[in-house]
Amino acid sequence: MTASPTLKIFGIRHHGPGSARSLVRSLQTLAPDIILVEGPPEATETLPLLANPDMQPPVALLLYSPDHLQQAAYYPFAEFSPEWQAIQHALNVEIPVRFMDLPQRHQMAARMEQEKRDFDAAHPGAEHSRNVKGEAEPTRSVSAGDSPTLDRLSRDPLGYLAKAAGYTDSERWWEHMVEQRQESTELFKAILEAMSALREESEKEIPVKGEENPRQQHKAQRERQREAYMRKTIRKAQKEGFQNIAVVCGAWHSPALTEPFPTQKHDNALLKGLPKVKVKSTWIPWTYARLSKQSGYGAGIHSPGWYEHLWQASQRSQSTTASSIQWLTRVSRLLRGEDLDASSASVIETVRLAEALAAMRDSAMPGLEELTEATQTVLCFGDATPLKLIEQKLIISDRLGQVPESTPLIPLQQDLQKLQKKLRMKPEASDKLLTLDLRKELDLARSHLLHRLSLLNIVWGYPKRTSGKGTFKEAWQLRWEPELSIAIIEAGCWGNTVVDAASAYTQQRADNCKELPELTQLLEPALLADLPEAIAHLMHCLQNAAAIAHDVTHLMAALPPLANILRYRDVRQTDTVVVAEVVDGLVARLCIGLPGACGSLDDDAAEKMLDAIAKTHSAIKLLQQDHHAQAWSAVLGQLTNKSSLHGLIAGYCCRLLLDEGSLQAEDAAKRLSLALSLANEPTQAAAWVEGFLQGSGLLLLHDDTIWRVLDDWMTSLSDDAFITLLPLLRRTFSNFSAPERRQMGDRVRAGQSHTNQTPADNNFDYQRADACLTTIAKLLGLSSPPDAFSSQPSSSHPSSFTEVSWV
Repeated sequence: MTASPTLKIFGIRHHGPGSARSLVRSLQTLAPDIILVEGPPEATETLPLLANPDMQPPVALLLYSPDHLQQAAYYPFAEFSPEWQAIQHALNVEIPVRFMDLPQRHQMAARMEQEKRDFDAAHPGAEHSRNVKGEAEPTRSVSAGDSPTLDRLSRDPLGYLAKAAGYTDSERWWEHMVEQRQESTELFKAILEAMSALREESEKEIPVKGEENPRQQHKAQRERQREAYMRKTIRKAQKEGFQNIAVVCGAWHSPALTEPFPTQKHDNALLKGLPKVKVKSTWIPWTYARLSKQSGYGAGIHSPGWYEHLWQASQRSQSTTASSIQWLTRVSRLLRGEDLDASSASVIETVRLAEALAAMRDSAMPGLEELTEATQTVLCFGDATPLKLIEQKLIISDRLGQVPESTPLIPLQQDLQKLQKKLRMKPEASDKLLTLDLRKELDLARSHLLHRLSLLNIVWGYPKRTSGKGTFKEAWQLRWEPELSIAIIEAGCWGNTVVDAASAYTQQRADNCKELPELTQLLEPALLADLPEAIAHLMHCLQNAAAIAHDVTHLMAALPPLANILRYRDVRQTDTVVVAEVVDGLVARLCIGLPGACGSLDDDAAEKMLDAIAKTHSAIKLLQQDHHAQAWSAVLGQLTNKSSLHGLIAGYCCRLLLDEGSLQAEDAAKRLSLALSLANEPTQAAAWVEGFLQGSGLLLLHDDTIWRVLDDWMTSLSDDAFITLLPLLRRTFSNFSAPERRQMGDRVRAGQSHTNQTPADNNFDYQRADACLTTIAKLLGLSSPPDAFSSQPSSSHPSSFTEVSWV
């Protein structure tokens, strides 16, 4: 007669080193012939990869739907995760191990349907086109406002147990009850009893049917379906003849998996008719930062780095004192690396203080709280600032896992990994500043890779401003995030290599660009990424768009990016001949169309046009092409002579011509005088002044003619006109820098409205000045001053400084 199969339930805390330690001991004693672990069954075939020595946690199972890439689920594992240790035990003793949670093909499909229902409820009659990316976790996350007792208990059952025991922090209660427990053979029995009591209590608090909202009903139903599928998996193992079955699941589920089970008919009814989608799985590197609660991970922990330390200490069978010493040694090493004092004597004193604090709190050993308080008191001299560094680098840690090369990857992932190795660009979870010299072949290839990834929305790094001059220097702030793995999978539909995918995606974006400026803004990153096929396609689209563009502002907005490409991209050895042809056509078209586009503008439109003219003027100066500069000066002159032109535009055009030397100061003063004549409307005159003085008041300070014309106009205004124009004038002068405004005020207060102040020469020391001339001549690389210098002024030479020629 065959004996009944033995079923042992291990209710664990996800990512709990105490649970992991007790679980390993229990499995060694039980010696099961199969282990069932809470996790997605679709990924069971990937479990043998965990035996590969190149698989270094933290890592995560990534499950995604190839038909709905926005749908993805992550199952993170750390070395101290009980599930990880259970799988490792099964692989080491060569027994079967399986995942037993409700398959993600059903959970993703149900999530998509729920999102559609939510969208339809919020937008009646609208077409649903939104897929929401979800993160599956061993415990569920709860939306704000959906928090019935069942949800709160299932989300954080330890919090209720800690509160019942008089603790305000579930983590501290867990450390005290589990991490510091020397004998833990009865741990899982106690957990099962506690969870049974909590579930029994929660059932009394479940809202009456009809009072739950649809989202709460959906969550409760999903939990029942998950537990039904777990029981189905257990029954299957029993039917296959396994006699000693170990089940590792979240503590909350353990009572539901304890025999006697509900009937098989009951569970089949719960699982009947579930929707499903196609799902694939793989392993990806993970980080401790993403494992922490701070990241928003529902099953997260406060201190992954500290938990890793506790796990490693238990594996080495270290005493409590040795464990504390090792932790504080790491703390002191970190502080010394930041040039902070941390002597050996201070470490010893910190250990003693931590142990004293633990004894006062009736703890068997110092926990993280005691060690942190002792560290702040002794090693940080009471300052809390260094604790932020300790928390980031040690308590949470920036550790990034690693997966073996044999891990199932899509072609794009494989190509990216090859490029990372070839270019010596190792993904790191911490921030890293990478400075590139584009004159070097390796650095240029690195730049191309980063720009190609950015085009694919795989943002590994952000460009940073570099110091110094030169276009050969480029800097990036790099940080590898686990979410980039799903971004790579999403981009895999565009090609099997980074180059092909970036080129195809850029061409698709170009085809969807509706305006000319969008195309020119896309061209620059395509050139930076060195994508010849995409560039050729973009230029074809640019030429077509420019040929039919009627909006002059679009032509003007398209010019600056192209001018920037022509002027600064020579170091990348890019072919800009086609770009130059497009620029020639753009300049010609906007010079023809600009006068007509500037007619009949209101104040708001004039301000926008002024900004466009300013950017276009800078772009044409950047091109350094005489024929473009001459054509642009001609159209500016045409605008200044246009009587119906808005004063803001007319004044600014006059100012640009004056700055580049196409207009003499006397002519500018004459135009200013005409614009400010009493025959013109005061508002039009004020707008002309605002445009003319745009950007800088230095012209007004150093040109006495313009100062005098402006002063005469302002003093001739009537009181009513002055009050009307005062806000406009204040807006104009507010754009000047504070020193410029101060000099103008000083000049007006000194009564110098019409004449510049000439420095008095009466007290000038010519003898001392002449003594400096020889030194100045040497600094300028010139010969000694000529004999014509005189220490005293004369009628022909009023000052030795004013008449000397250094040529």
